[in-house]
Amino acid sequence: MDISAGIQASLSGRYATALFQLARDERAIDTVSADLDTVRAALAESAEFRLLTQSPLIGRRDAARAVAAAAGTLQLSPIASNFLGVLARNGRLRELGAILRAFKALVAAHRGVTEAQVISAHPLDATQLGALKDRLKARFGREVAIDAQVDPAILGGLVVRMGSRQIDGSIRTKINMLANAMKG
Repeated sequence: MDISAGIQASLSGRYATALFQLARDERAIDTVSADLDTVRAALAESAEFRLLTQSPLIGRRDAARAVAAAAGTLQLSPIASNFLGVLARNGRLRELGAILRAFKALVAAHRGVTEAQVISAHPLDATQLGALKDRLKARFGREVAIDAQVDPAILGGLVVRMGSRQIDGSIRTKINMLANAMKG
C-alpha cells in the first residue's frame, strides 16, 4: 500500500488528499504547506483557536465566520483560507489536526522524504534535531523530515515513529519493562 492509499482510507486523509491535489495543480504546495504550518502553530499557541476547532457547541456558520477572520489575521493564502472555510461549513474542524499531519505526509512523500514523528520529554534544540535527522538518514537511507512533539509523560529518551516502525527509547517504557521483569 503506498502512502496516499493509506492516507485516503480515513476521512481526514481524504480532505488532506483533496487539498494536496489542489495545491499541486495550482503549483502552490510550498505556499499551502507554509500556511498549514502557521495554522499548526496557531493551534499550539491559542486556546481560543483550539476551542474553535474542537467545540461541538460552535455552529457551522459561526465557525466559518471565525475561521475566515483567523485566516485573515494569519495572512493565509486563498487556497488555505478557503479550505478552512470548507472544513468549518462541513463541520469537520475537529479533524484539522489529523488533516495537517496527513497533508504533511503527502508533501513529504511527494518530495521523496520520509516523515518521522519524534516524541521527547523536553523540546529538542536545532543541534539535537540535526543529529537525529542525520542518524535516521544513515539508518534508513532516505531524507527524513522530523515532526517533533513533546510529551512529558515519557519521562526522558525518545520515541521515533516512521511509518509502521517504532523505536521506543523512552524512560517510561524501560521502567515498565523492568517492572514486568521483576514481577515475572
